[in-house]
Amino acid sequence: MHDTSDELEAKGWQDFANCLGVDPDLFFPERGASTREAKEVCRGCVVREDCLEYALANGEKFGIWGGLSERERRRIRRQRALTRRTALDGEATADGVGA
Repeated sequence: MHDTSDELEAKGWQDFANCLGVDPDLFFPERGASTREAKEVCRGCVVREDCLEYALANGEKFGIWGGLSERERRRIRRQRALTRRTALDGEATADGVGA
């Protein structure tokens, strides 16, 4: 049975996560410890993107979210910020501002 997007939204993406019922400590390993097992749980998860976007939107600085570590999410945040700045600079130049 496949849930519709309305059902997914009503239940919340967390209810469909592969990690549901898994020990949360797995996703918050000690510094320097392997993240392989946590990332394996995330692999193929139907709500992986939702989880990642939640972590990015809420500034989650610790743990594995959407299959990515803190460092990997930081890289995405930096890239998105650069993309936004570049787009804003392009709009300002097109509008004649800053020229």
